[in-house]
Amino acid sequence: MANSEWGYVRDFESRDAIPPSNWIVVRLDGRGFTKLCKKYDFEKPNDRKALDLMNAAAIEVVRAFVDVVLAYGQSDEYSFIFHESTTLFDRRASKLSTSVVSAFTAEYCLLWPKFFPDHPLTKPYPTFDGRCVAYPKRRVLRDYLSWRQADCHINNL
Repeated sequence: MANSEWGYVRDFESRDAIPPSNWIVVRLDGRGFTKLCKKYDFEKPNDRKALDLMNAAAIEVVRAFVDVVLAYGQSDEYSFIFHESTTLFDRRASKLSTSVVSAFTAEYCLLWPKFFPDHPLTKPYPTFDGRCVAYPKRRVLRDYLSWRQADCHINNL
């Protein structure tokens, strides 16, 4: 199909490769989790089972993406840090973010019954959005993690 008369349409896809030697962070965030927390009566500010579910889903993502060197989560978000030398998906931001977010969402939903056996998932199902950010230096990456940790602290006051 690529060599057909319609192959040119692929040229309209954005070229979103992250430059080499940059740390890549895929941060995902729960969509509509305020409503989800109310719907399933999660404890505030932290529901132990909900956090354990997030961690279990993150573990599966780390297993699936071997170039992830660190994962950090708090509240309804998780950050997955890809090594600066990764070549996964040719470092395409769209492929990295959508692949991580879809894997995390799938694991979250599949693992739900293990953590909430008495509360089956019903529509609307949990979903997550994501973004991919490049950090050029370890110092900047450290500052990113400090920012997320500070946010965690603020959310738990």
